[in-house]
Formats: sequence, structure tokens, C-alpha cells
Amino acid sequence: MSAYIAPSQIAERQLAYFKGKHVLVAGEAEDLFPIELTQHCHSVTVFTTNYGYHRQLSSYPQVKSVFGAEFNEQTQADMVLLYWPKAKAEAEYLLAMLMAKLGTETEIVVVGENRSGVKSIEKMFKPYGLITKYDSARRCSFYWGQCTHPPAPFNLQEWFKTYQVEYQQTSLTIKSLPGVFSHGEFDIGSKLLLDTLPELSGKVLDFGCGAGVIGSVMAQLNPNIELEMCDISALAVESSKATLAANGFTGKVFASDVYSDTSSDYDFIISNPPFHAGLDTSYSATEDLLAQGPKHSSKQGSLYIVANSFLKYPPIIKQAYGNCETLNKTNKFTIYHAIK
Repeated sequence: MSAYIAPSQIAERQLAYFKGKHVLVAGEAEDLFPIELTQHCHSVTVFTTNYGYHRQLSSYPQVKSVFGAEFNEQTQADMVLLYWPKAKAEAEYLLAMLMAKLGTETEIVVVGENRSGVKSIEKMFKPYGLITKYDSARRCSFYWGQCTHPPAPFNLQEWFKTYQVEYQQTSLTIKSLPGVFSHGEFDIGSKLLLDTLPELSGKVLDFGCGAGVIGSVMAQLNPNIELEMCDISALAVESSKATLAANGFTGKVFASDVYSDTSSDYDFIISNPPFHAGLDTSYSATEDLLAQGPKHSSKQGSLYIVANSFLKYPPIIKQAYGNCETLNKTNKFTIYHAIK
């Protein structure tokens, strides 16, 4: 069994394409194929919006890893290896940014699982040049193309989607970049969580903040809290920062891989936790969030989370906190509460 995800396995079959190139890897990369690539290329840089992946790569000096919502580094890159992301809008965003940065003559390889809609690249790349499918295996496709038309300049601000969220007689402006959870709507689970929260005080963490809906509502209703918001995604961090600014709220927004960069003295940890990693479902981040919650809480710190009702979180919460209370329930969502 290869240690690589299927899109990397199909790229590995086509190493000749990368020979002698300065490769910039972007998109839904999540394994160590970029390390192997360094043996075939002049240089490999990875641009990732995933802070966990960035941290994983930091122990490999042969690859330069750049984390952020926008790639602003000086680069010699003459080829992009794009792992097709799960959100089509994110693929458009990455293409527009990277082609504007690297310009004409840039070669591109796109790999992705067929079920992820990678075929969309055929139409999406038309403004930049020609792209052709050269291989398919492991239910994945391998495309090669080249940017031959001058790309339009890239402006991050133009990629924010702005929408209003109404909550308790107030209207908040939400700003969201492509690929960020709750892109364009108020999530039902988040609303149930907010309906259930008590009055908040002290230091409050919105974990997995997405576009900043929960954090902004909490800031609106509890103006005296010390608000912190974190997410593993750079696109989410930028979205939440923009959302807070749009509503005149202040808070600390930062990237964190579960608790890697958080404090350890929160009075409230509040989350509508994510459970998707790529196209597949993953609960490990949420399980870590629950299990390690007490270590990151103040003396009487509280946890409030919303979860799909079918998920078996109470045993994990009970083991960590010694208690777990169900505060609210619909046929789809449940609100759990625990006190340290």
C-alpha cells in the first residue's frame, strides 16, 4: 500500500513532467509526496491554506512551506501542481491567484479524484490557456496545461462573498472566502447553539470559527468578553477577521491545529466543530477538542458544542470533564455542555 493519497499516486506515475522544474504545490495536498518530488525538481514550494499540513511539513527543510490565504512570496516557480480542492470555488480562487502571480508560460499539473469534480478544470482553465487529460488511474485524473493568455490581476478583496445574518433583532455582515464553511448562509446548527448559550463573560474561544458567524453573534450579545477565534484554515481566519472588522468588533483571530496555538485559560470553549477532511469524513479534530478541553480551560471553564445527533460525543466529553449535559436537541442536532 502506498503511503500517498490517490491523487499523489497518479502524479507519481508521471514524474517526467516535473523533471528540472521549480514546482509550486497548492490545493488539497495532505501527504509527503512533495518531499519525494524534491528528488526530481530544482525546487519544491508548498502553498497551503491548511495549518495542520503546514506544521507537518515544517520538519522537512528540503521543502519550503508557505501558509496563508494568499501566496505573496518571491518565487522562481514555473510549474503549479494543483491538488483539486473539494470546493469548486476554491479551485477558481487558487487558479486566479497563482496564475496572476506566476504569469504566462507557467505550466500546470492538476490531479484529483473524479468524484471531486476535477473534470471542471477543462472549462475553468480556458481563460488561461489549454489543458489536457494525460492519465487516469485510481479513480483519479492527471491534467497538464500551460498558461498562454495574460491572467487578470488578483485582488483578494474581490473574492469575499458578503451576506447578512439576522439574529435576535440584529443584522450582522458576514464576509466569507471560497471554501469556508457557512459560505453564504446561516447554519442551522450554529443557530441552535447560539439559542442555547448563557450570558458569557471572561475569555471565550470560538473553535473552528469558519466565516465568524458564531464569534460575531457572541461579541454582539456579550460586548465585554475577551473573544478569541481559531481555525485550521487560513481562508477561514481571513474571513473571520473581515467579518469582525465589518461589524466593528474586536477579537483575536488566529490559525491553530486543534489547540496547537491556543491559550490554556478559557472560561468558555464554544464550537460548531468541523468534521470534514477533504472529501472524507474525519472526527479526530473534534475528539481532540473534547478530550483536551479541560487542559485549556480556566478553573470553572465551560464547553458548549453543537453536533449531529448521531455522533457519539457524550462518552468522550464525560471522560474528559467528568460530566456531560444535553441542553437542546432537534432531530438533526444536539447541544452538549460540560463544566471543568
